[in-house]
Amino acid sequence: MTLEQPTLTATASKLGATLSFQAVSKTFPDGTRALAETTFDVAPGEFVTVVGPSGCGKSTLLRIASGLEKPTTGRVDVDKSSLGYVFQDATLLQWRTIQRNIELFAELRGMPRSDRGRRVSDAIGLVGLDGFEDKYPRQLSGGMRMRASLARSLVMEPTMFLFDEPFGALDEITRERLNDELLALFQTKAFGALFITHSIFEAVYLSTKVHVMSARPGRIVATFDIPFSYPRSPELRFGAGFNSLSGEISHALRRSHT
Repeated sequence: MTLEQPTLTATASKLGATLSFQAVSKTFPDGTRALAETTFDVAPGEFVTVVGPSGCGKSTLLRIASGLEKPTTGRVDVDKSSLGYVFQDATLLQWRTIQRNIELFAELRGMPRSDRGRRVSDAIGLVGLDGFEDKYPRQLSGGMRMRASLARSLVMEPTMFLFDEPFGALDEITRERLNDELLALFQTKAFGALFITHSIFEAVYLSTKVHVMSARPGRIVATFDIPFSYPRSPELRFGAGFNSLSGEISHALRRSHT
């Protein structure tokens, strides 16, 4: 049997899709099969979250989308020239100030200094880091470092964001606050988003759609359209509809282990 050759193209093939996975699988050289055939799209203005057990291939999906990994089979269509990536760790350079960290990607891309300065200033304002430009990462809280990481990608004005559990290491109050701030940015910028998390409540609160993945090799076993309109109030988290839907997703996640 001949395996389909993996493909990573420069633009999304489906009309309106910013990111498209088509029957994507991943097997590592040691024989570990991380992903089974996975197919879904993320369109502009969609916030799509993937939840699943540890080791099911959620982060592998993001790495494939970003070009850091190649699929074993299948096809990924994405405009890599307009892609932002926010990691689990803020990945800031400790010897650079917050402003210098935020301008890093633009500097590496050769953006003119005048454009860079304007965009960095705008991004700092959007994430609420005004007054902290001359601080160093060690002087900021974990939440503020994640804001700086987000601002660094915002400077490039991406149409698609990849979020790899960016708030997983933060305390619950800080995490909820950053969820609210991320939603405000999503509404303002209307980018597409693929978000990875272990938190069902976070997934429901942020998303337009939630995919549930099975245990390794990961595959999508359930999809939930989230019916709540934007903007979303923090009080939404305490509503009966929110908790009922979270329970359905939790049930699907538990079934995916069996």
